[in-house]
Amino acid sequence: MLQLLFLSSAICHFTNVSAQPDRWQQRIKYNINVTMDVVTNRFAGTEKLEYTNNSPDTLSKVYFHLYWNAFQPGSSMDTRSIELGKTRLMEPRKETDGLDWDSRVKDRISKLTPEEIGYQRVKSIKINGVEQKLKEHETILEVLLTKPILPKSKVQMDVVFEAQVPKQVRRSGRDNAEGIRYSMSQWYPKMVEYDYQGWNANPYIAREFYGVWGDFDVSITIDKNYMVTAGGDLQNANELGFGYEAPGVKLKPATGATNTWKWQANNVHDFMWAADPTYKMITRTVKNGPLIRVVYKAVDSLETRWQKVADTAALAYPIIAKTFGAYPYKTYTFVQGGDGGMEYPMATLLKSASVGTAIHEWMHSWYQMMLGTNESLYPWMDEGFTDYSSTRVLATLRKSPGFWYAGSYRGYFNLARSGYEEPASTHADHYNTNYAYGQAAYSKGAVFIAQLGYIVSDSIRDKILLAYYDQWRFKHPNPNDFIRVAEKLSNMELDWYKEYWINSTKTIDYAVGDIDVQDGKKLITVKRVGKMPMPVDVLVTYKDGSQELHYIPLNLMYGEKPAENKIQRIVHPEWRWTHPEYSFEISKSIGNIKSIEIDPSQRMADVNRSNNKLVIPD
Repeated sequence: MLQLLFLSSAICHFTNVSAQPDRWQQRIKYNINVTMDVVTNRFAGTEKLEYTNNSPDTLSKVYFHLYWNAFQPGSSMDTRSIELGKTRLMEPRKETDGLDWDSRVKDRISKLTPEEIGYQRVKSIKINGVEQKLKEHETILEVLLTKPILPKSKVQMDVVFEAQVPKQVRRSGRDNAEGIRYSMSQWYPKMVEYDYQGWNANPYIAREFYGVWGDFDVSITIDKNYMVTAGGDLQNANELGFGYEAPGVKLKPATGATNTWKWQANNVHDFMWAADPTYKMITRTVKNGPLIRVVYKAVDSLETRWQKVADTAALAYPIIAKTFGAYPYKTYTFVQGGDGGMEYPMATLLKSASVGTAIHEWMHSWYQMMLGTNESLYPWMDEGFTDYSSTRVLATLRKSPGFWYAGSYRGYFNLARSGYEEPASTHADHYNTNYAYGQAAYSKGAVFIAQLGYIVSDSIRDKILLAYYDQWRFKHPNPNDFIRVAEKLSNMELDWYKEYWINSTKTIDYAVGDIDVQDGKKLITVKRVGKMPMPVDVLVTYKDGSQELHYIPLNLMYGEKPAENKIQRIVHPEWRWTHPEYSFEISKSIGNIKSIEIDPSQRMADVNRSNNKLVIPD
């Protein structure tokens, strides 16, 4: 398998497709040419697209994203940010001082001048040479087709567009706080994805993205003093230099005022680039892995921090590949730019040299860039899985013992108690508060994976993660697709877990109940106080130091997890979810009990752990 790692991503896709579930998905090829004016911060461009309709449907219209139209006063993003910012949270968070702002946006869009706003204007679209009728809906362009696109057919599209790079506000833009000239994400007219649920024409309000799997050839003409970096592979490196050239290559002096950078990225669903005249680059070669690049603004005092990002990424990769699957592309680039940390295929934007942020954004290459879920519909599968995996990778690197994902549990507990929680199945843009979105997507999503280990065992959960990668990479998996992989590997029914944890706000709360003798049986009773049922581990410790782990499966599982440690385990009959109490028999006398503890591993997200343990005084 290692011999396949450095094949092109397109070959990797077709090599593995036979092992993946049979679900059609659209396909696209982009050939984009743009010329950037670094004085006006505007560029003109063309796209030549080959769009393949693999669906069984006849398409009478298509849609494009025009993301930068959000960066104008009065836009939907501007208005929504201000409206959410008016909400005062009952439990203020430090970064908002009690107000529910997206701290990166706030009311900044409303204050942009005509020279600072962003826009993307499509001047024309031709399909197979015929001009199409266009209808703009702010950040969504509707194309009313003169001739429908038939099932299993291809069309050629020619797009002419122009754009102005917005002053840096959110994710993309120019002249960010660190002085990076151009952070070019969401910068081109991007085809909206059409899938088994229909068109996903989500306006750009605040959150996440979704795209058509395809191949990109991108030519960027810009001032010759600018170094360009991108999520892709540079095709004319030996002509341009800037550290991209092969060892020993003698560069020819630039003859004009501009350079044209030719990039390629295959089997991805987006393309990002950045440019600055002061960029520097660090590289690291990883055995059986990608070439890692770190591109950053040259500031002497920060040099060691960017070196640490590069070194940590190189050390992290073997852990990532072993736990979550191999990275299939030839390169990955960490790019200083943007407004925080924002992931794209084969690259990420980083505001600063934070190792934690860097690893988090790289893990998005797995959970969104290869396993391309619809982030708008299922943000918890994107951010939550990434938060879990990046925390786990960093804990492994640091050899951190103990409960390393406690922060995710803490975030979820705060959400559950806040009064702001909404189901994690809520569309990313439609949460009532930024706070509820963030904690549901990141914390509750991460706990979903950690707690799955409690339900099926950590070892089987880890097999599930690798099987999910093998079966669904380069696809658009949904929550049920993940659950089906988990059910097959665990030999359990798990739909109940998704329904309770993701589609509701019901909480888990179990308590130690009565200790009694009935008909000669020594019984311990456990009470379900919360509304979400779970399988239950109960550790009984006796005064002589011996222990018994009593395991009570949930009837909805139709199965049981394997033993996870060397403590004597006693498996009891299943607990029916309709019953609020359950009693089980212990082997020794009640007088010998020292303590009774529900969920000693603390992987179950019990919102009230004060009633989980009973210590009996001597």
